[in-house]
Amino acid sequence: MEIEGVKSIIESILFAAGRDVKITEIMSVLELGKDEVITVVESLINDYKAQKHGIEIIKVNDGYQMTTKKENYEYLYPIFDKRNKPRLSNAALETLSIIAYNPKITRAEIESIRGVNSDGTLYKLMEYELIEVAGKLDLPGKPTAYRTTDNFLRMFGYGSLEELPELPKYKIDENEQIVIDDLTDIQENPAENIENEEKL
Repeated sequence: MEIEGVKSIIESILFAAGRDVKITEIMSVLELGKDEVITVVESLINDYKAQKHGIEIIKVNDGYQMTTKKENYEYLYPIFDKRNKPRLSNAALETLSIIAYNPKITRAEIESIRGVNSDGTLYKLMEYELIEVAGKLDLPGKPTAYRTTDNFLRMFGYGSLEELPELPKYKIDENEQIVIDDLTDIQENPAENIENEEKL
């Protein structure tokens, strides 16, 4: 089958699915190898970018999804959902960040980092389908662990958690407070930074 025919089929699959479609699913339907599927989908992605469409194809972990462009969201929301636009509080964003950078983290660990109860925030994030239960840890009490969802990746425009920005470097000052330094200062005093990080 010619590449344009394959592109047409994959485009139809992504449009009709209304969700992220795994690469393995496309491989199975078209009887193609993984590299071939990725090459064709990347070509489709570039086609949409070049032609300035209002829709785009995004990568979500090990799959792809057809979506509307993020910059058009404010025009779509009033039409498809008459509820108030959901907004994440600073507490929710803080909790979400902790979970994103620490997959399979427990509620107790989150609260240890934040210093406050996080039950309500976790419930709200689960309601928005931004986080989910990642199972029970093999620890005393079998605590529940949490992780971010594919919906989190779509909402914030990431293909995977590996694309998250690198956390800033830090050291501890004389008052035992975290101080963010630029990378140059940190590289100049590597031994001091290791010592300070151990204190934290």
